[in-house]
Amino acid sequence: MDTAVLSTPFEPAALAAADTATLKATLLKHVEGREAESMAKKVRFANETLMPLFHELAKRNPIPDLHQQIPLLQGLWVSLWSTNPFQDILPGRVHDESYQIFDDSGYYANLARYKPGRKTPILNRISRWLLSYDLLIMQSYRVQTLAQGKSEDAIHGTPPMQQYWEIQNVCIQQALRIGSRSFSPEAAQIWLRKAIAQQQSADSALPPPEAPQKGRLKAKQYQQIAKARPQLDNLYIDSEFRLVKTQREKSQRPSYTVAIRKT
Repeated sequence: MDTAVLSTPFEPAALAAADTATLKATLLKHVEGREAESMAKKVRFANETLMPLFHELAKRNPIPDLHQQIPLLQGLWVSLWSTNPFQDILPGRVHDESYQIFDDSGYYANLARYKPGRKTPILNRISRWLLSYDLLIMQSYRVQTLAQGKSEDAIHGTPPMQQYWEIQNVCIQQALRIGSRSFSPEAAQIWLRKAIAQQQSADSALPPPEAPQKGRLKAKQYQQIAKARPQLDNLYIDSEFRLVKTQREKSQRPSYTVAIRKT
């Protein structure tokens, strides 16, 4: 029997009465086919339509403890829909060849293939032979605790503690490839493992930005990523589904991503 799907606009009473499986199915259904829309349209859709659904799922997060989230995070995820502008930092991202992989070493990465011009009718026919650009942005992740401000508990000597993800940018790798070979999950995982091994061996800071090159990440973009201190919050997470809130910098708007595990 198929899970029911709620229609918009989402009424608080209907959301509260629905089971969690229905809420997840509703979110997946309403973002289906919308990933290629403009960023402005996706942000508007999130703010004007999806936010009540986000809030209700966050209330039901089955694993609020971040330490317990770590085993669930590890593995390969694919983004079905996102308002994160860095998803499309370059034109021509191949959506079904974009991944986020969490490794048990304490590193994770966003990896994607880009084929500028692939949507042009003539070029689309020969897109598998076009020059591809692959991007890997690797970060470290760990759980930290922060004592909150003054409170009744703090007065009695037991200040409340708040968990948060400490995310640090580690390295950025770029590769130009020619030919029809797809950027598969296996290829992405191999690339990440090599990047982790190199990082562990070198144990060095982020390398200086490369000089701008045509069709590749520019030095200014490279520097922006390197200096950012991303914030991450799994509003809802289980073994197969994540609703993620991220913020590259405090001054920027939060972004939301709907992701599922790739098996």
